[in-house]
Amino acid sequence: MLKEFKEFAMRGNVVDMAVGIIIGAAFGTIVKSLVADVIMPPIGMLLGGVDFTDFFITLSSGSYETLEAAKEAGAVTLNYGAFFNTVISFIIVAFAVFLLIKQVNRLTKKEEEAPAEPAPPPREEVLLEEIRDLLKSQK
Repeated sequence: MLKEFKEFAMRGNVVDMAVGIIIGAAFGTIVKSLVADVIMPPIGMLLGGVDFTDFFITLSSGSYETLEAAKEAGAVTLNYGAFFNTVISFIIVAFAVFLLIKQVNRLTKKEEEAPAEPAPPPREEVLLEEIRDLLKSQK
């Protein structure tokens, strides 16, 4: 069983998938930071200095200044600002994956455009072969 597991784990697809997952997780962290630290602050500033993470609705009684204060009080909240940040993160990741797939498809298309079979012989060569065959058949 250990031998089978080793063979399974060392197959190319499994190793490639593991590398993809690790890089994807790291990329997700970068995108999360990009959204939270670079994109959302200017958008919040344009909207009057608003921090989107503090956009929430309290479903239980009470009023709270920040989401953290509501969580500390144990209030039930609907965090639509955090959801908005997550949607923007998803859009960025989806766009990056789209660009990656587009490039891979472009490279694959170039490989497919290469002629698969040799070009047909020139017409003169075909005619000469026909003449040769006719002469052979007359003998």
